Amino acid sequence: MTERIHIRYGELRDVHILRDFNIAMAKETESKKLDPEIADKGVKNLINHPERGFYLMAECGTKIAGSLMITREWSDWRNGFFWWIQSVYVLPEFRRIGIFKSLYQKVQTLAKKEKDVCGLRLYVDRDNKPAIQTYLALGMQETDYLLFETEF
Repeated sequence: MTERIHIRYGELRDVHILRDFNIAMAKETESKKLDPEIADKGVKNLINHPERGFYLMAECGTKIAGSLMITREWSDWRNGFFWWIQSVYVLPEFRRIGIFKSLYQKVQTLAKKEKDVCGLRLYVDRDNKPAIQTYLALGMQETDYLLFETEF
């Protein structure tokens, strides 16, 4: 793959692609089966409410090769927002050629332009060694935090 990687914001025209990426990612990383209708609505909801976050799309030639979602979390300790990198997915045939690196660099560029962004965060399954190595290679650092949740 020698084609140039172009990064752009996700739009309503990308809903089905983002939904399909989310379904594939959930199956691949957590062996979870997502309801396509709910996943579709979730993607539309974020795109229609940019105050909640946004998607970035990575295009390689005419193909959408990958994407990620950014959501915002207020930190009263830092008086700023952390941008959470979520829903990262790169099509298997486009892995290991710099798609995530390009997306991440775009996120960094956008975040540094915002006066109220204090950092970037993401979570990763502890068994996803390739992803962990990618994040470390890009200069991200593992934190001391554990993640807990309650689902409703």
